[in-house]
Order: sequence, then C-alpha cells, then structure tokens
Amino acid sequence: MGRVARTARPLEERMEAPDPSDDVQMPTESSPKARVSAPKDLSMSVPRPPDRKPKRPAAPPLHPIERPVRRKIARGRLPIDARLDLHGMMQAEAHGLLRVFLLRAHGEGKRHVLVITGKGASLGSEGVLKRAVPQWLAQPGFREIVSGYETAARGHGGDGALYIRLKRSRGPAR
Repeated sequence: MGRVARTARPLEERMEAPDPSDDVQMPTESSPKARVSAPKDLSMSVPRPPDRKPKRPAAPPLHPIERPVRRKIARGRLPIDARLDLHGMMQAEAHGLLRVFLLRAHGEGKRHVLVITGKGASLGSEGVLKRAVPQWLAQPGFREIVSGYETAARGHGGDGALYIRLKRSRGPAR
C-alpha cells in the first residue's frame, strides 16, 4: 500500500442539517479566538447556481492599423483599393451598404478601403454613423472579413473617415 493510501481516512456518512442554535460567535476582548460553527452539510446551506451553457469567449479586439502602414496610406504610397461614402444615410441603409461593400471588396482581394462617415457635428452632437461604424466592425458579421481600422488622415477625411484593413481572402481550395 502506498504512503498516501495509508494516511487517507474514509469519508463520514452524510450528516444531519445544521442546528439553527449554532451561530457564529464573534471574538471578544477576553477570548483570543472565535468559535466558528460551520454548517455540517453544505448541500443544504449553499444554493446551487442554475445550470447554464458555458459562454463562448469574447472575440479579441480588432487590431489598429500599424503606424507605418497608416502613414503610407495617408501619403499615397500605399493605394486605397476602394472608397465608400455614407454621408446623409440612415443607419439601416448605411449598415447594409457597408456590409455589401466590404464583402465585395474582400471577395475581390482588396486590402485597404476608405469609409467616409462624416463628422456629424451638427448641433454640437457627434455623428451617429461616426459612432456606429466602429461598433458594426466589431460585430460577428464583419469580424470575418475586417482585420482592423483606424481614423483616416486629414487629406482623406480626418475624423469623419476610417481606413479599414480587410483580411486576406482565401482563394479556392486546391
């Protein structure tokens, strides 16, 4: 028999429910240690959480476009493969058009596209599309094709536009 097996003790039989008169006593100045009475049967005292399916881990955040790549796009050394202007559109219309545009660009093997949302600074509010497009890009429908995004340079629209890098499209299986 092994050393561990010799030192192991058998489990006691199921004990009865705790007596309500057993309370936790707080230490007093006269007693150095507190006497703590724990419930004898934990299954009786601790409610079990409801069974739930394990949640899928959250997708990692989109990567920003690296500074040298962004600089090359801004200076025209790296071409913008396609452009989309969403000025004046309603959210639903813009969302659908953006999805179709990005799917088509990805299917054509394009890597860097420019999406113009507009600054939306009317009446001191930030533009709805300016706030919504980055949120849309983080959604599962876009995550499969978008690698990252970054605010465009001033010459391409500044705060009212985004450079979007698309993931490399996979060709047909060989």
